[in-house]
Amino acid sequence: MTPIYLPETLPANARSLTPREIVAELDKYVVGQAKAKRAVAIALRNRYRRQRLSGDMADEVAPKNILMIGPTGVGKTEIARRLARLAQSPFVKVEASKFTEVGYVGRDVESMVRDLVEIGVKMVREEREAELRAQARQAAEERVLDLLLPPTAPSPAGSSSFGDGSTEAEMARQHAASTREKLREHFRAGRLDEKILEVEVRDRSTPMFEITTGSSMEEVGVNLREMMPGMFQGRTRRRKLPVPEAFDQLVQDETQKLIDMDAVARAAIARVEEAGIIFVDEIDKIAGREGGQGPDVSREGVQRDILPIVEGTTVNTKHGMVRTDHILFIAAGAFHVSKPSDLIPELQGRFPIRVELEALGRDDFVRILTEPRAALIKQYKALLETESVTLDFTDDAIVRIAELATLVNERTENIGARRLHTVMERLLDEVSFEGAELGGRTIRIDAAYVDRMLADIARSDDLSRYIL
Repeated sequence: MTPIYLPETLPANARSLTPREIVAELDKYVVGQAKAKRAVAIALRNRYRRQRLSGDMADEVAPKNILMIGPTGVGKTEIARRLARLAQSPFVKVEASKFTEVGYVGRDVESMVRDLVEIGVKMVREEREAELRAQARQAAEERVLDLLLPPTAPSPAGSSSFGDGSTEAEMARQHAASTREKLREHFRAGRLDEKILEVEVRDRSTPMFEITTGSSMEEVGVNLREMMPGMFQGRTRRRKLPVPEAFDQLVQDETQKLIDMDAVARAAIARVEEAGIIFVDEIDKIAGREGGQGPDVSREGVQRDILPIVEGTTVNTKHGMVRTDHILFIAAGAFHVSKPSDLIPELQGRFPIRVELEALGRDDFVRILTEPRAALIKQYKALLETESVTLDFTDDAIVRIAELATLVNERTENIGARRLHTVMERLLDEVSFEGAELGGRTIRIDAAYVDRMLADIARSDDLSRYIL
């Protein structure tokens, strides 16, 4: 029976955001690259549209995978990562070159899907933990009170020779309840933090084995758990801890008791299949055709291994079988030496949307330094404010930093916006070193300061090659 996909299988953000809103959110973190943002926004929205279709039609609609072409440091990875965070989607970044070296040694190609499932399980488990946090804290609090004031055993019936045993037992219970509530107040007020409690802590360490096998380590792990389940259930050991630490341990323990990991695994697999994003970086490094020598055969072999994953197949993971038919794949590469047409035709056909990202210039660097929420200048200001040092960047200083970064990129290797990190570190070297001794001062960074710190390096090709 063909499944019917419901909109609820997608996270809330993926259902509510329009393409225009997605681009506006991405603009807060990534400067420029409007074509790439537009492409990923449409791809994300198409997921929501597909899930509103009937089951038969929804199965036929394949994701329109994206190939980003552009030099390093222009925002390819950042766009994909921010999109996944925005959509609350499981996301994994892999480098295509990891799946091969000369002679084809490297990771199993299916490991990218297994990694994605692990991330999906972690996301769903954290959501469940947040939902159950209040209930787990309440149960942990009761366990702490039990350790602080162990419950008294009920007295045997008829133990009193005067016939008033029931009255004494009731008074004892009321006294114990009153004492327990007073302890609860002290615990919540933090007045018992110095006390030491002995608690049972679950030992989460896994037995270590050295195994040589032709199978993947994922399958080995599954088989060991099936053969020796007792060894992987986690033993407990007693530890003496202060009350706050003991409480945290008990909260974790109670949370694990409340979480149904089978349900978490099922939900995670559903989310991975319907909302997962795999970012394959450096795909140009495996672009090679037949007839080459050296690693060319290996490169084409990796392409052919990646192909079924992108086309749609079923991968066996320790949490269950995962279909990759509707996972969104975003591939990226600089393609300086090779070109997209050097990929095997079958793989090219699986990335129908191609967007070219533009190289960054001076004006882009000015915007990168100032506009994003976590812009570099904002980061350095915040860091030095922790030492009571105020950095005051003038507009001409920001322009000069951007000019020097552009100049060095042109003269040496163009590494895009990453050059700004190197330039800023060199520029603020003195201030960062002496910051602890400059408390309460305001340091003005103007164009003259930038020239004094960087002009000699920028003028010398040899120095800039090694220092910047």
